[in-house]
Amino acid sequence: MTELVRLSKRMSELGICSRREADEWIERGWVRVDGKIISELGSKVLPHQKISVERQAAAEQSKRVTILINKPVGYVSGQAEDGYQPAVTLVKPENRWTECAVQTQFHPTQLRSLVPAGRLDIDSVGLLVLTQDGRVAKHLIGQDTSVEKEYLVRVQYGKPGRLPDADLKRLNHGLTLDGKALIPAKVSWMNEDQLKFVLREGKKRQIRRMCEMVGLKVLGLKRVRIGKVRLGNLPEGQWRYLRDDEQF
Repeated sequence: MTELVRLSKRMSELGICSRREADEWIERGWVRVDGKIISELGSKVLPHQKISVERQAAAEQSKRVTILINKPVGYVSGQAEDGYQPAVTLVKPENRWTECAVQTQFHPTQLRSLVPAGRLDIDSVGLLVLTQDGRVAKHLIGQDTSVEKEYLVRVQYGKPGRLPDADLKRLNHGLTLDGKALIPAKVSWMNEDQLKFVLREGKKRQIRRMCEMVGLKVLGLKRVRIGKVRLGNLPEGQWRYLRDDEQF
């Protein structure tokens, strides 16, 4: 049985754009269904119907930027809270990495609708993605995402000796947070006081809470990779544009 589905939802499912972008484009008359312009919000379509967008939509989307920041401690990922500044305030010309290979010129309009695609705790550092592109956000934080995030975590064990192998295995698979079993992770020792975590989900303060459950205290946490994109040599507090040849 084929069921009608909201046009904006269908456009998001097809990877054309985000739902918010779809609603914007529909209002502007930039969306066609089976060749006919649809400009009414809330319009529904059948799964087999052909959806296309006008050139203006594609041109506007191509101007949308994705920015990588090496977030320092003391900045929040999203909205300002408790007197702390959001990481987006670091996105200004003087903080742009001199080795950024993208020719794009910075313009204040790039700050409009620039949102974090995933969070990084206020006391954590490393790779944070800010994007204007709904497709990037959906890929990184959508419900069905399986993009890996890699972290280097400096820890201290609260008991004599080393963390037992059985507890390291529990960090990899077997812990429960908020009443739900965690997706299997990859956790391994880098050296005697540093673990590498590779996760495919991002519950609030997940790594810190996982460590607490096996008697480890987190002393420092740095995200070094999201999907295929690495933090690399990007200095702390600086930012660069995502290159055209880079994909998460």
